[in-house]
Amino acid sequence: MLTSLALIFLTGMFLGWVCRKCRLPGLLGMMGAGILLGPCVLNLLDDSILNISADLRRIALIIILTRAGLSLDLEGLKRAGRPAALLCFVPASFEIAGIILLAPLLLGVSYLDAAVMGAVLAAVSPAVIVPKMLRLTEEKWGTKKSIPQMLLAGASVDDVFVIVFFTAFMGLEQGGEVSPLTLLQIPISIITGVAVGLGVGLLLALYFKKVHIRDSLKVVILLSISFLLVSQQDTIGQWVPFSGLLAVMSMGVAVQKKREPAAVRLSVKYSKLWTAAEVLLFVLVGATVDLQYVSAAGIAAVVLIFGALVFRMAGVLTCLLRTPLNRKERLFCTVAYMPKATVQAAIGGLPLAAGLACGHLVLTVAVLAILITAPLGAFGIDLLYRRCLEQENP
Repeated sequence: MLTSLALIFLTGMFLGWVCRKCRLPGLLGMMGAGILLGPCVLNLLDDSILNISADLRRIALIIILTRAGLSLDLEGLKRAGRPAALLCFVPASFEIAGIILLAPLLLGVSYLDAAVMGAVLAAVSPAVIVPKMLRLTEEKWGTKKSIPQMLLAGASVDDVFVIVFFTAFMGLEQGGEVSPLTLLQIPISIITGVAVGLGVGLLLALYFKKVHIRDSLKVVILLSISFLLVSQQDTIGQWVPFSGLLAVMSMGVAVQKKREPAAVRLSVKYSKLWTAAEVLLFVLVGATVDLQYVSAAGIAAVVLIFGALVFRMAGVLTCLLRTPLNRKERLFCTVAYMPKATVQAAIGGLPLAAGLACGHLVLTVAVLAILITAPLGAFGIDLLYRRCLEQENP
């Protein structure tokens, strides 16, 4: 395992650096490192690493969401208002609808198979968007109109919405049925996740105020509680829908609200953790890629992904109606809200593991979506933000 970890970090950082030198997103090199080291090419990663890959990717996601909560501009988010709320579900709904329309025509699958595929593909990737938006917030690009805060908040809730629909469609495929109570899980999981996260965060803020401890120990405490919140999501979900990842971000928000100076210092600590977590996340995402499935998918799968992106962009533009954003800023939002990686890597293989006939195809399209949209979205953000956004008090 130690050899595998060394290879992941050294190869991932090197290829990420090479890509940045070529003015490409570093994550493209990291994903390339995962493909190179993974089972399909050199097969240098130990099975023990691959077996816990999903947990390691989840840890990386916890780190970036906690940092997002600690750094979130609450006043800017209040200014964003309605568009931020709509971004949580409208673009994903448009994309699911687009895939249900296009997949039967392009891939010859049933409408229910297309719905499962749409639920896998429709989630945006907080692992790509959140660090980009945090950097824009720190450098004050687009903050006057709350653009980074709006995209950051939408990306954090979008996954909850999509995963609930994925669970519902999977139940239908396996002979179950969807009731109104199933759809009610979406707002309940959001409310309970935010409430629990805020409550825990307020208690931690009070503790940090009463008890003086080093910031490094505070990070350990925050990480440990974050792991507990996410690991108990399924257990709590047996009684009431609950989003552990949303609770993690809300916990960071509460700490920032009550202990802002400490939150600034903790955010710096988390940004250092993200340096390693980012490499681990995207190398392991690349290691899940099966090149045989990708090559067998054909041009129809690529056309489907780009067609779905058109529907997603239409959804983003719908959210931005009657806002003060100009055309360039709207263009930036549509491009910034396209990357996919984390959720697709996490749930793309579940239909196959469940024995569904569409399993191989869903996994293949999910992998292709990661390979196409993650670097394309990250590159688009880096290319457009200086051209499309205004910098406030640089």
